[in-house]
Amino acid sequence: MAELVISLGQMDVKLGRQDVNLAAVRRLAAEAARRGSDVLVLPELWATGYDLENAARYATGIEVGVFAETAALARKFNLHIIGSNLSALGEGRFGNTAVLHDPSGHVMGAYDKVHLFGLMAEDDYLTGGNGRALIETNWGKTGLAICYDLRFPELFRAYALDGAKIIFLPAEWPYPRLAHWRTLLRARAIENQLFIAACNRVGQTGETTFLGHSAIIGPWGETLIEADDAELLLTATIDLAKVDDVRAKMPVLADQKPAAYKGTQT
Repeated sequence: MAELVISLGQMDVKLGRQDVNLAAVRRLAAEAARRGSDVLVLPELWATGYDLENAARYATGIEVGVFAETAALARKFNLHIIGSNLSALGEGRFGNTAVLHDPSGHVMGAYDKVHLFGLMAEDDYLTGGNGRALIETNWGKTGLAICYDLRFPELFRAYALDGAKIIFLPAEWPYPRLAHWRTLLRARAIENQLFIAACNRVGQTGETTFLGHSAIIGPWGETLIEADDAELLLTATIDLAKVDDVRAKMPVLADQKPAAYKGTQT
């Protein structure tokens, strides 16, 4: 499966309103299915937003709660669906967990956000993950990351070395850091020669305004599609064969010199 139709569900996440947010996702899933999409990508913490002080109220295991609701939508609309929500990790610990469901509602893979964002108090309420999630799919190896992870190139390079051809990134990235968002998305795609499909939220929570600009970036660094800062469903078709083409033309990953990156030359 070389070609993949991806929809990015850029939405205004209502703080703590799971019912309202789930209704919005249901509409996005229906429209993504109507467009013939294979994958629907949703923002970070799309069911609750950053209502972290109430994490115990929302967090569940990834087979129940809002995760089960997502699985039901995947089955109903015959879609792969990826987004992140609050998860229960046991012993009073909570995670920011991205789950990829297949069209049968099966959990193909889950990723607990490794890098917690102190400026939004994630580290006060959540427990960070300690590993990546490489998923075997019918379109190729796929990686998952979440928002602030974008600032850590080591995670994306590890996915690339594992053979990932695309990384899905749910996010809640705020103004004024639009230049950072655009630059880092392109950098991660270019340096690892893969696709990045990033879905960011819009709207405002408290004094924080989220910038949207969900985008799909190709392995040559080209912006295939990008939104503005309004609610919308953005859809594009990508050709994953381009990853192999780019890597063959410029073998960056093969040309690495890991030994030179350790210690200091004397």
